[in-house]
Amino acid sequence: MVQDVVIWGSGGHARELADLIEAMNQDTRRLNLLGFIDDESARHGQPILEGRPVLGGIEWLRARTRPPAVVLGIGASAARARVARRLAGLDVEFPSLIHPAALVTRHTSLGIGAVVCAFAVVNNHASLGDHVHLNISSSVSHDCRVGSFCTLAPGARLTGTVTLAEGCDLGASCTVIPGRRVGEWTIVGAGAVVIDDVAPNATVVGVPARVVSARPPGWQHEC
Repeated sequence: MVQDVVIWGSGGHARELADLIEAMNQDTRRLNLLGFIDDESARHGQPILEGRPVLGGIEWLRARTRPPAVVLGIGASAARARVARRLAGLDVEFPSLIHPAALVTRHTSLGIGAVVCAFAVVNNHASLGDHVHLNISSSVSHDCRVGSFCTLAPGARLTGTVTLAEGCDLGASCTVIPGRRVGEWTIVGAGAVVIDDVAPNATVVGVPARVVSARPPGWQHEC
């Protein structure tokens, strides 16, 4: 059965997820991409990719008797979480997307709306929460726990038994060494190497990673 779907967002990450859907459909057509959803009214009706337009904002979904499934095409963890909360009252499904060129062992668990891009790896007994996005060539090794709304940028690496709490945002080509925990809504800069546990709501950069700033709890709801 082919499932109708829209992508929330119309920027670069949203277009990449449209490509991912196309790749998933190569052998068997499973998802019918109707278009994109964006709050910016000036973009409504504009074609984004191969003629597929921005259909409208959240009111477009509310007007549907049977709304299509929604993929959150938003790269930033906090922004993705805010949209998910807005959609919580609507009767929409959130399909998970796994690129055919990704490697996801069957001994893993994926939450709703998880996205695994091309050449990403999810290994034995790892788990991904809801709306986790693993970008191109990122990897999650054995026994890792990745909380909901976490984002791994291209090339980010979680070695074995790492825990990411909710909403962590990991920059390109960073590494977290085995057994470490990164607190909720923490940002790890590109190329950083995390060798110690990291407190919540921090930003860490460098080799080894060090805290350069901290935000108050709940900041992700306000920005």
